[in-house]
Amino acid sequence: MVEKIHISWEDFHQHTKHLVSKIKATGEYNKIIAVSRGGLFPAGIISYELDIRNTQAINISSYDGEKQRENEAVVIDAHVGKVDEHTLVIDDLSDTGKTFQLLRQMFPKAKVVSVYAKPIGAAYVDIYEVDMPDKWLVFPWDI
Repeated sequence: MVEKIHISWEDFHQHTKHLVSKIKATGEYNKIIAVSRGGLFPAGIISYELDIRNTQAINISSYDGEKQRENEAVVIDAHVGKVDEHTLVIDDLSDTGKTFQLLRQMFPKAKVVSVYAKPIGAAYVDIYEVDMPDKWLVFPWDI
């Protein structure tokens, strides 16, 4: 059985709000691209906190259920318009970093952020809030 860590809504919200403070310290942003599906939740909170109404979503899949794909993440849809250094690309977790490696190739000028990062994935994001062990995370929307 895989050991799991459950994250509550309250913890997730507080971690995301703390992430906003780190984001503010790095510059001004006017656009958010949320990585669907997990990135939709922190992107919503961050968009309100930073008063950014220009939000888009990109659909990327790197898991089949609870099993991570051996190959790279698959981009399902990426029609998000202009992306520059004032754009935040947001996901809930940087696990192995594969998704963020792909995002950096697609959007080299954007700032990539996640709320949580595991040991391997931490190197692939510009900003994150919480270091997590290499265990399965159960987010509040997964229950």
